[in-house]
Amino acid sequence: MTAAPAYPHGRNVLAGKTVLVTASAGTGIGFATAKRCAEEGATVMMSDIHEKRLGSYADQLQEQIGRPVYRHLCDVSSNEQITALIAAAVRDMGRLDVLVNNAGLGGTYNLVDMTDEQWLRIMDVNLNGTFRAMRAVLPVMTRQGGGAIINLSSIVAWRAEAGQCAYAASKAGILALTRCAAMESAKDNIRINAVVPSLALHPYLEKVSDPAFLQGLIRQNEAFGRAAEPWEIGNAVVFLASDYSSYMTGEALSVSCRRA
Repeated sequence: MTAAPAYPHGRNVLAGKTVLVTASAGTGIGFATAKRCAEEGATVMMSDIHEKRLGSYADQLQEQIGRPVYRHLCDVSSNEQITALIAAAVRDMGRLDVLVNNAGLGGTYNLVDMTDEQWLRIMDVNLNGTFRAMRAVLPVMTRQGGGAIINLSSIVAWRAEAGQCAYAASKAGILALTRCAAMESAKDNIRINAVVPSLALHPYLEKVSDPAFLQGLIRQNEAFGRAAEPWEIGNAVVFLASDYSSYMTGEALSVSCRRA
């Protein structure tokens, strides 16, 4: 097994930018992304559906970076709350340069056992939530002269795994949505890309998952013999949010050592 590299130092590649990350309160990719963006100089707003958890993690990040971290409650299944979130980001930060659509819902269900409600809930949060947020933010970014949107997909959009029909379909839909919206928005100087993470371990995932199942995934699929660190996914988001990716749009950036 190859050990994870040392945690990176910030290099201010997002200095002067404002970033909103949905579902960013917790131990996973969302918070790691918000933290990496802040460490790279961005002004950050965190959003989540859980008020107490959101306040706790936003306070934690604010203490670590020594400057304000904005926060706003939002359920991405609600158009009204999405609209209010985008308005709050612009009001509190002055503009919105980068939107990271991280909110997502998983679940393992064999297709023949899945109910309509289970299928529709995963689609509503993952795919419809990404659509709602993009629809709300695009006019804002158009008026301000540009911006960047990064959507979180998943390696299962490309690689089949039993029990993941709904999740995989929603994440594959995000890739198609990303590509088509990118073509519509390029004329407005708005770049839209997706990050496609492999398995990233964090305490919450380990708490709700069978350890033997996770280790089996690592053995079978991860070339480095380990899962990704959440901040390694965050690094890819930082790149797509930065001017270093100025000629990239409609792309799916795989953060993975698994062949698609």
